[in-house]
Amino acid sequence: MKKGLSLLLSLILVISLLAACTSGTKTAEGDNKPPSSNEKVELVFWSLFSGGDGDFMQQMIDSFNKENPNIQIKNVKLEWGEYYTKLITGVSSGNGPDIGVSHTSKLPELIKQGVVSELDPIVKVTNQDWSTFNQNILSATMLNGKHYAIPIDTHPFVFFYNKTMLKQAGLLDDKGKPIMTQSAQGFVDFAVKLKSSLQSNQMAFAFPSKGDDPYRLWWALYHQLGGKDVIADDLKTPSIDMAKAVQAADYIKDLYHKQQVIPLNLENFTKSFQAGNAGFFMSGVWNTGTMEQTNGLEFGVMPIPKFFDKQATWGDSHTLILPIQKKPDQNRQKAALAFMNYIADHGHVWAKAGHIPAKAKIVDDAEFKKLPYRSDYVSVADTVAFNKPSAYNWALKTVIIRNLDTIWNNSVPTEDAFKKMLEEMKVVIK
Repeated sequence: MKKGLSLLLSLILVISLLAACTSGTKTAEGDNKPPSSNEKVELVFWSLFSGGDGDFMQQMIDSFNKENPNIQIKNVKLEWGEYYTKLITGVSSGNGPDIGVSHTSKLPELIKQGVVSELDPIVKVTNQDWSTFNQNILSATMLNGKHYAIPIDTHPFVFFYNKTMLKQAGLLDDKGKPIMTQSAQGFVDFAVKLKSSLQSNQMAFAFPSKGDDPYRLWWALYHQLGGKDVIADDLKTPSIDMAKAVQAADYIKDLYHKQQVIPLNLENFTKSFQAGNAGFFMSGVWNTGTMEQTNGLEFGVMPIPKFFDKQATWGDSHTLILPIQKKPDQNRQKAALAFMNYIADHGHVWAKAGHIPAKAKIVDDAEFKKLPYRSDYVSVADTVAFNKPSAYNWALKTVIIRNLDTIWNNSVPTEDAFKKMLEEMKVVIK
């Protein structure tokens, strides 16, 4: 009798343990079942989006949560400046999020540091269709033929112009487009003619003389000349095409010092344009939302001109990633992937922030076409010259910008600046 009671208690204990393992919000490791309607999964999403970007992302998260009651996303907004540091330390300590954000240019570094999960083992069971993405954007997120992220956009470097000022200068056609010959000299002629028509408190080209945007213009011109990436195919050797790098930099330098169509040391170039004091500027598409909310500003946006041999520009992308977990749960990963694809599929909402959607079909969608300006520059997605997938991209960019700034301020001869840049790049990668 005593032995029989013992066996019965053991059986009850085993049944209880099995029941415990198959209930709750998490499933056992390796479980391949998607979340069922009565199995709620709560996922933490760390994002770096603020301002208009943040509002549109929250709007999409709210819609997803409403449409998918069994998968709920908690959006944790982190400061841009500290986002990547917190992501790396969070993942390494086992306290990272279920879903994160990475710029395409930063992705290889995060992969190298063991922060990002490869997606291919997961998408094998979710029938992910990679052909629906713009292939130029998608290929930039791949490393060694493997997928590590769902791209949701590209945000390239484009050309903004003031229609009122260009019209007064006779530089606007009947379709509201700049009258400009697509060549290096054509752009100079355009800028000089515009400058000659302006009042003393106005400028032709509002642009900073240091930092990221002059670097982005140099990157665009360098690639229009056929320059290759600044790192070799082995992804660890600096490789600058000196003749093309110098030609691109000298062209920009002349805009500051020879033609003088860009004022030096301009503190806030976008505000100068917003105030109606600048004929044009170049920067990222994320400025579109700000400009279209500026009362009385008649402006247009288009790809940057074709200065040299081919159309090319600088650009980066926002992607969604699965940070590595100490105990990966395939069910939660599949739920996260469902959310990531939902965001990519709702690119017409994300485009309101100015970005170009990563999914090719979105740009033909009626909702996207109703947005002003976006269709005028959407073609740029195919001509973005992305960084190679090197873990040193961000460190090298710091070196490049620091040395380019010495060219713009005319303190170092162009060739000397690039020689110094190359030596500093070798130290970074060593």
